[in-house]
Amino acid sequence: MDELRLSFAPRTVVGKKVKILRREGTVPVHMYGRGIEDQALQIEVGLLRRILPQAGANIPITITVDGQDGDNLCFVREVQKHPVTEELLHADFMRVEATQAITAAVPLILDGEPGGVRDLGGNLMQPFSTLDVEALPAAMPAALHIDVSHLDDFEKSVRVGELSVPEGSTILMNPNEMIARVLPPRIEEEPVLGEGDELGEGDELEVDGEDSGGEDSGADEGV
Repeated sequence: MDELRLSFAPRTVVGKKVKILRREGTVPVHMYGRGIEDQALQIEVGLLRRILPQAGANIPITITVDGQDGDNLCFVREVQKHPVTEELLHADFMRVEATQAITAAVPLILDGEPGGVRDLGGNLMQPFSTLDVEALPAAMPAALHIDVSHLDDFEKSVRVGELSVPEGSTILMNPNEMIARVLPPRIEEEPVLGEGDELGEGDELEVDGEDSGGEDSGADEGV
């Protein structure tokens, strides 16, 4: 993947006044971390919207700040969006050292079609969508892939220890933890009427009979 880069401008507008920035198409951001003081910054919304999906939470972004020397290697740590419109409201970036290992949630992607799904009608179970990985920023994988096409019955599974990771990175989970398995299909049985159900129908008939008897009784009295 090509290096991701962003350029921020210093921000003097803070607090509730940042609504003015958003109306102008600017997103307030915050950069913090090792070796720097917390900084209030800003960026044009279109630039940020394009880069966030590429970076996720585990791909480093090289950030420069107008008027400051040097680059900052950062990870996205929090993105706030409007709950209805999905408008970008705010973003936090954590600065790290290139020589210091960090932990990030890396997407887990299952490749291939399991035989147990294709041939037996089973359902593929994936308990984890991400796995915590420790690595140097430059060695952090964009995603972890594993082929599950060999899962051709309901007994086989894939565990953490079977994953291959780039050199210098470590998955911070028990290697015996299951991450993929094909479950048997659910079979819905047709309901079977029991004795209680039959009695219920009989009770209903008995009530109808009582109503009929009442009408006959009234007729006899009339005669």
